[in-house]
Amino acid sequence: MPRGEVVTASGVEESGGVVQAGGDVVTADEQVSGNRLVNFLSSIREDIPAAKSLYQQGDKAFRAAQAKPREEAIGDYSAAAAFFRKAGNAAPGTALQQDAMFMQAESHFFADELTDATKAYQKLQKEFPRNRHNDRIAARLFAISKYWIDASKAGSDAWYKVNLFDTKRPGYDSKGHAVRVLDQIRYDDPTGRLADDATMAAAAEYIRQEEYEKADEFLTDLRETFTDSDHMFHAHLLGIRCKLEIYAGPDYSGLVLEEAKTLIRQTRSRFPDKLQNQKYADMVARAAKEVSYHQAERLAHRARFREKRSEYGAASAQYAKILEEHPSTPQAKVARARLGETSKRQPVPDQRLAWLTKIFPDSKQSAPLKTIDAKGQAPESTSGTMLR
Repeated sequence: MPRGEVVTASGVEESGGVVQAGGDVVTADEQVSGNRLVNFLSSIREDIPAAKSLYQQGDKAFRAAQAKPREEAIGDYSAAAAFFRKAGNAAPGTALQQDAMFMQAESHFFADELTDATKAYQKLQKEFPRNRHNDRIAARLFAISKYWIDASKAGSDAWYKVNLFDTKRPGYDSKGHAVRVLDQIRYDDPTGRLADDATMAAAAEYIRQEEYEKADEFLTDLRETFTDSDHMFHAHLLGIRCKLEIYAGPDYSGLVLEEAKTLIRQTRSRFPDKLQNQKYADMVARAAKEVSYHQAERLAHRARFREKRSEYGAASAQYAKILEEHPSTPQAKVARARLGETSKRQPVPDQRLAWLTKIFPDSKQSAPLKTIDAKGQAPESTSGTMLR
């Protein structure tokens, strides 16, 4: 049987054995021997002949469904899924079970039972992480999650609606389920062909939901993990936007502004060809101005605080920093005017209630300690630092 081809009942029958994850064919006896310990520990007895028979019935129903119009085939696909599920249960721990679980998921997929298909695909990935269907499973899950996101965009996934009848969508929160499926694709096969696509799709959906911190996590992971991804440039652009959206104002941390500034610098150095496009060049330039504006506002906020405390020296330092680092911002004009005022004032305010320190000094010199010998005589000091 050719490697990578979907397993059919006739294929298993002709080979006289079971197709392994790597594509090799082994006999039923070899498969039983290899999984004897697993079956003993789990107290499950495998029945390869019964599993093959059920698999053949599932394959027959699946082929019959493929020959019918899509609207008429749903019942046959559902019947095929039931046969494949029983076939997998009859051959636990074997390669036949892997193929049966995959075909069960495929049957649900073509029957438009997308929630059941997702569960079946994910169960296969969990029980057989290195199965030979990884790429196709990732593609199916990606398509399902995209459908759920599109359904959410179309307005059929309002928070107050519970889905009771549409087998294509989860009971509720289609977009949340979609993002979790995308994240699971990355987890199941981080080096797979769709891992970076799933990461980007999840980030884009979080941006659509205005959950910028979560989107930034996915974009950061994409930039750091998938360095040769086709999405790298857009991961930089969207990462800059997310960090600017996360920034909460001068009363909060400015770390995200520094991260955005670093990302802008990296974008300009790594993608000069992309920035030949005026649209992208303008986007990066606007982001750089926005970062500079926010950083200048943080300095101005600190300067105003120092002025209120009459700490004009510290205020002058903040205003001077605005003029030095952000001369083209609106705050620079104000800083120039205020610097002229604060530089004329006393740098540090007079200490309040200074007269109290004369009455109650902060510290009082203690009398030096004296040491005496057994005769009551003070020993002579041989150094100027001897404790007395």
